[in-house]
Amino acid sequence: MSSLLLAELLVLIHFTFILFVVFGGFFILKWRWMVWVHLPAVIWGVVVEAMGWICPLTPLENRYRWQAGLEGYGGDFIAHYLLPIIYPADLNLDLRLVLAGFVVMINSLVYVFVFRKRGAT
Repeated sequence: MSSLLLAELLVLIHFTFILFVVFGGFFILKWRWMVWVHLPAVIWGVVVEAMGWICPLTPLENRYRWQAGLEGYGGDFIAHYLLPIIYPADLNLDLRLVLAGFVVMINSLVYVFVFRKRGAT
């Protein structure tokens, strides 16, 4: 598998993980056991975002891009459309905290709904 393909696959996995962190709580509406998969993902996503840490996928993505002879994330569909969502240019501490709060809020609402519904049945 080429380095460029691996880099783009990692970006896609990264983006999918972010979507799972934000919206994965809805899976527990159908499959209660998903809480054991989703909750650790939410904790990881919130901590990484709030602390300003670099996700381990990011250096790996860059490594494969460099191996493919590229600098940065220019030129292809994934880099053009997905990376600005994952890595916004104006990502400062305030915005990171807002994003982390949004993740906690949306998932808290889903979890409260699910567990209240569970208690009512």
